[in-house]
Amino acid sequence: MHFLQYHRMTKLDDIDLRLLTALQEDAHATADALGTALGLSASQIGRRRQRLEVAGLIEGYVAKLDPAALGLSVQAFVTVQMATHAPDKVKTFTRIVKLRPEITSAWTMTGDADYLLRVYCMDLAGLNELIHQVLLPHPAVARVQSQIVMDQMKTDGPLPI
Repeated sequence: MHFLQYHRMTKLDDIDLRLLTALQEDAHATADALGTALGLSASQIGRRRQRLEVAGLIEGYVAKLDPAALGLSVQAFVTVQMATHAPDKVKTFTRIVKLRPEITSAWTMTGDADYLLRVYCMDLAGLNELIHQVLLPHPAVARVQSQIVMDQMKTDGPLPI
């Protein structure tokens, strides 16, 4: 649902938007710290946070890990062009995408590629194995292209609210 529509439906005020922004910066912040920053009591922050969670604006909380520190030295974006869109073939392909741990996110796309996959591997051999032994052999896949990330100039940032 579009943000502005959701915004009108849930009647977000300036404090809600500031709370969401603060939580994007530090989801681990305590209600006391958030209350101090936003000029509210910890209990008011807790109620607002709970309302935003129930409304679906806050989908969850995660820890952001350092891939390099975990030995994941290769990040790549892999595009997949399908040879067929037969429902049974697409279903088995999307199941593989969802089950492979090195594929951390996936999108369906317009344009030449049908899918864009974000991949983290220990090394180039791991990326090669994923492409040549998992993706390309799938009967629905026509073409796979990979682009290896050399450097990330901007990390996944907060949403512009």
